[in-house]
Amino acid sequence: MGKILRTQKLTTLSELLIVLVVIGGILGAIYFISPGIKTSISKKLEGIDVNKADVNNVVNADKIALPAKDESSEVSSKPKIRIAGYAWNAQSGIIVANGGPVTTKGSLMEKNNVNLEIIRQDWLSELRNMQMKFIEEYDQGEAFPQSDKSVFAVMIMGDGAPFYISSVQKSLDEKYGKDKYHLQVMGALGMSYGEDKLIGPPAWKSNPKSMKGALISTVLGDGDWVTTVNYCFANGLKVNPDPTTYDEDAVNFFPSENDDYMKAAEELIKSQTTGWTVSLKGVKEGKLTGKTVSRKIDGCATWTPGDKVVFDKLSGFVDIVSTKEFNNQMPVALIGVKEWATKNPDMVSNILKASLTASNQMKNYDDWRMRAAEAVTATYKIENADYWYKMFQGQQGTKNGLTYNMGGSKVFNYADAMQYFGITDGVNRYKSVYNQVSNYLTELNPFGFNENVGGVVPYDNAVNLFFLKNINDIESTAPEKVDYTEEKKEVMASGEWKINFKTGSADISSSSTTELEKIYNLLIQAENTKLNIVGHTDNQGDDATNNMLSKSRAQAVVNYLKQRGIPQTRFQIVDGKGETDPVATNDTEAGRAQNRRVVITLLN
Repeated sequence: MGKILRTQKLTTLSELLIVLVVIGGILGAIYFISPGIKTSISKKLEGIDVNKADVNNVVNADKIALPAKDESSEVSSKPKIRIAGYAWNAQSGIIVANGGPVTTKGSLMEKNNVNLEIIRQDWLSELRNMQMKFIEEYDQGEAFPQSDKSVFAVMIMGDGAPFYISSVQKSLDEKYGKDKYHLQVMGALGMSYGEDKLIGPPAWKSNPKSMKGALISTVLGDGDWVTTVNYCFANGLKVNPDPTTYDEDAVNFFPSENDDYMKAAEELIKSQTTGWTVSLKGVKEGKLTGKTVSRKIDGCATWTPGDKVVFDKLSGFVDIVSTKEFNNQMPVALIGVKEWATKNPDMVSNILKASLTASNQMKNYDDWRMRAAEAVTATYKIENADYWYKMFQGQQGTKNGLTYNMGGSKVFNYADAMQYFGITDGVNRYKSVYNQVSNYLTELNPFGFNENVGGVVPYDNAVNLFFLKNINDIESTAPEKVDYTEEKKEVMASGEWKINFKTGSADISSSSTTELEKIYNLLIQAENTKLNIVGHTDNQGDDATNNMLSKSRAQAVVNYLKQRGIPQTRFQIVDGKGETDPVATNDTEAGRAQNRRVVITLLN
């Protein structure tokens, strides 16, 4: 062996080890340079993991007897109140409070003297017609409109409220005169927690920038669309506001047939399985290119069971982001007629009280969750109790090595509702959602919002918390609290924000207030995430100064967010990298402006 290595100083064992190392090095080199040999390590995506603590955060409420299934005779003589809503699991609390579609014996609605009928209606246009019918009958003198087709209130996604309330208000003003009747959000009853989502190839999750140029089918203006737009902006991606054009530098949307979330799923399947394409006018930098682009649908924004349809039919698709990550985005908003409610304040407060009390029981006791699933089945008349029970807590599936998530909802007890509106801690989560979506409506103008509706009803006119605050004598323990003590490692989104500072200073320019407000609203919607904030500069000045300046600018952003209510414990890293990580040339003023930036990373 020594002769082989041309030395007599090495022992046989040493020579053997050297040979093994050399052979290992040669094989390693072959592995890394030879196509077809190297392969990526399979990874399992993080699941939705709506565990017991997520849906069962209260532990000491007194047990209340479950409602019977027989219709109540105690409240049958009282005027019937009707509320309509989608087939949506997050409404479980109000439904089990009623015992089912009508008020049952021993239910919390009965105990609060409410005779309620809950009607399933999956079309937003029909929900609007039913509420308009109620107002029509009320305007004609009916103190308690009784038509089967009229409802006092609807339950829809709270992030859809800016569009719904604003569009109905326009019709009310035109029909009855300005400001005679109003719709208002009167409470929040629960939350989508993973049910609404963006579906696409796994690369969109591991590298969100790869979404650039994608075409996504969705219901424009719907909560699924909002989730996707939030994800784009949090990752610094452009959004093409015009669904008739295609911009290869932005994320593009295709409006689904009949504004149907199921169609969004079916359009993705059709495109992927048959090669069906959509013809769009090419656009670049806001100008038409004169070319027509044919594109397949690359992903869809939908909600359960639209996601189930996709995962059943297609391989290679996963949930990219959902209302689990943007956990405050989509509450169940109870939107009622203001003028009727102010004449019947106790009735409205009692509906909320019964619902929030039932939700508190659901958080404590599994038999209440099972009874809720039965009541939901009876109300929606689809699937069975086992389906709704499992869907409420979220489910996982695996297909060809990829894990996807379905479902996931929460219900609010009284403490949750009070906290959500910032009544107890000063952080009004719903106001952030409402204002953010209002900006999307006016800036992106989906379905011609600016031309057809004209303007958004301001938050203070659209939300009325009197009826929530008017609730007395209700059992509810602590609200959910986010735990920021653990280090977060998974990147949910990372965006580069151009926040302007005074030259050579960490003072934020007033021109950046709007941008900071968008960031704040995004962070409030994604309240479960922790944050890394890193500042960058251009190459003007020496390294040491730039390094210190970049860190000071990152800290200035942190200070702004802290004074708005973002807790210090949420900031995991606050740092500056000076001029060391440019994203553009420093040879031009335009390039240097791009390099002066703050990168905010949201971590799960």
